[in-house]
Amino acid sequence: MHVEDLLRLESLGLTLLWGDRPQLTREITGVTATDLEDPGRFLQRGELVLSGLVWWAPADDEAKAERFVAALEEAGAVALLAGEETHGGVPEVLVEACRRHGIAILSVPVHTSFRAVTDTVYLRQWGDLSRRPAAPYALPENVRAELSRLLADGTDPDTLLTRAVAHLGTPPAYVLSATGRTIARTPTAPPLPVRRAAEAVTATTTLSVDPDASAYAQWHLHLPEPVETPPRMLHEIAEVLAQHRRASLRRERTARGRATDLLALIDTPSSAAAPAALGKALEACGLADQDPYTVITVKGQADDDGTSDALTEALRHLTDCGVAVGRLPTAEPGEATAVIGTRTRTAAGTDGGGGAIATTLKNLWPTLQSRNAKVPLHGGISTPATTPQSLKGALTQARYALTAARSRRASGTEAPASNLTAIEDLTTLGALLTGIPADVRTAFGIHALGPLADDTNPSHRMLLETLDVFLTHNGSWARTAEALHLHVNTVHYRIQRVEMLTGRDLARLDHKLDLKAALLCR
Repeated sequence: MHVEDLLRLESLGLTLLWGDRPQLTREITGVTATDLEDPGRFLQRGELVLSGLVWWAPADDEAKAERFVAALEEAGAVALLAGEETHGGVPEVLVEACRRHGIAILSVPVHTSFRAVTDTVYLRQWGDLSRRPAAPYALPENVRAELSRLLADGTDPDTLLTRAVAHLGTPPAYVLSATGRTIARTPTAPPLPVRRAAEAVTATTTLSVDPDASAYAQWHLHLPEPVETPPRMLHEIAEVLAQHRRASLRRERTARGRATDLLALIDTPSSAAAPAALGKALEACGLADQDPYTVITVKGQADDDGTSDALTEALRHLTDCGVAVGRLPTAEPGEATAVIGTRTRTAAGTDGGGGAIATTLKNLWPTLQSRNAKVPLHGGISTPATTPQSLKGALTQARYALTAARSRRASGTEAPASNLTAIEDLTTLGALLTGIPADVRTAFGIHALGPLADDTNPSHRMLLETLDVFLTHNGSWARTAEALHLHVNTVHYRIQRVEMLTGRDLARLDHKLDLKAALLCR
């Protein structure tokens, strides 16, 4: 891996402060993080130096920066990556010192951790396991050759992990997904419950396998017990797993293409997709004869392309279901949809697992959300579709439930579990209305309430409050008066004013429901 390769990685966000072609094409053999004033004796030739610049202060003279950079040059360092967090930027005197000594200098933004840089270097430099000379590597040559053959043969992750750590005495080791699924484990590693595995993902003994993957698609190498081995060796083992992961991601992209074709058929503007075409599309996705089907639609950040990864990872916890994750042709940016085949049916011919799917996903949602807390994930789940032909209706339900989930966020409900809404959850008038687009709800409220919709008028605010309390107390004059600390005659007067301004008769149940819905839509 060369210095210039780091600049191409948008995930790191590095900025080149100085460096010509000869400096940027130098080969990186390792990484050392230091904040010593003179780190030379701890460096090896070809290493990248990470520094938070704690050793430097604005009051220091140029000589201090000069000594630091001179030590890097003498040790044979290929580049300096300077953190911006300590001083809000990289001092110009340090940039000038690097220019004089021919050391490329890159700035590391506050949002990029040094660990991310270290992981990236060690994972990317591995490259082809068998083609490069053994000198830069910590793994024995025979181990690298064996792992290369296993990768070429498409071996399973359990075997790959076991062989990768065999020369260490086969310690307990796991490959875990972002939400705690066990992808692989060595024979010495006992089964790990999902909850404990999800906690292990963030442990200090856990190493990210592919830092360039999204937060939801990430794999993690976890060794629960201390291992007497160089950190670089673990990074190289992680890179072996990363190559296996990239191969699986290529297969996932192919599968998502087939799923997108299926969703396009389901969402066809005509009354129903041709049964034969729909059947072939389901078969291509591995979902033929797996009805009843459940549809789920998830929305992340508009410019975030990890939503499909998030949905795929969540659905992998449904071990008894077939899934197809793709994008609707009419989808908004950051939206993904999946069809879930439940495979089994009850004796009566109807699915008993629709509720179980929603329960499993709701329990998982806070963990999934925590993997990228800055990007809220909202989802909607349909009721089971008993036939392929009823998938269109299930898709409509899922999108309606998604709108309801996003409306709850807007109303202040922020708990991650509440960000996932199933159609079965919409059991009240208020819940049902949340699935209606906000613009439609607002328009209904304005037209149903008439002049009262203008709540900037103090008199109108008073009447709206009275109406709300009156409807909450089932039209009881006495209880409304008691709740508002008013005389009953005052309540009668105010309700008459409401009826006059809205054109509604509050003695009628349908008119009461209209105004109740209008209040909920405000």
